[in-house]
Amino acid sequence: EAACGTGRYLEHLQSRFEVEGFDISPTILAAARERLPDVPLHEADFTSVDLGRTFDVVVCLFSSIGYARGVRAQSRAVRRLAAHLTPGGILVIEPWFSAEEYHSDTVHSTISQGDELHVARMVTSKRRGRASVLDLHHLVGTRHATRHFLERHELWMFTSDEYREAIERAGLEITYDARGLIDRGLWFGRRAPTGR
Repeated sequence: EAACGTGRYLEHLQSRFEVEGFDISPTILAAARERLPDVPLHEADFTSVDLGRTFDVVVCLFSSIGYARGVRAQSRAVRRLAAHLTPGGILVIEPWFSAEEYHSDTVHSTISQGDELHVARMVTSKRRGRASVLDLHHLVGTRHATRHFLERHELWMFTSDEYREAIERAGLEITYDARGLIDRGLWFGRRAPTGR
């Protein structure tokens, strides 16, 4: 899994598949290693990753491809991910919103309450050119204290044509599922089997 984060997807996939993952953040990888002590995890950027082996399936989920800053970076990332496919292997990319789909100047919130821990998250959405800018404010409360954390995420908004061109330039055959896992769609790129 590319941009595997804390390993939630890998945690589910490992029950049925041999899995491996990488992420650019050493802090996030540390959390993933706690969750998945027996899974090989690597620190790498998806625009330059080279794990030295190939896989039947490479996934880049939860819109992580949006962290590629610009069309050239997206194209490099897709080429590097495709380079890790076996003949007949499949690349799966879950896209981020396009500029037409993204709603800026909005706010969303979620609250989770347990016996000992309450968490509230509020997200404000902005736009800077082709980048969506998300400020995630987290309030984490216990009986002893409430703390505030702020995360800023900037994700590039690619067009369907840009996804298609990147996958084609990587030498893969394209399929698109408009619904996908969470109504953001899924792009599939298949490397031709040996001999084709």
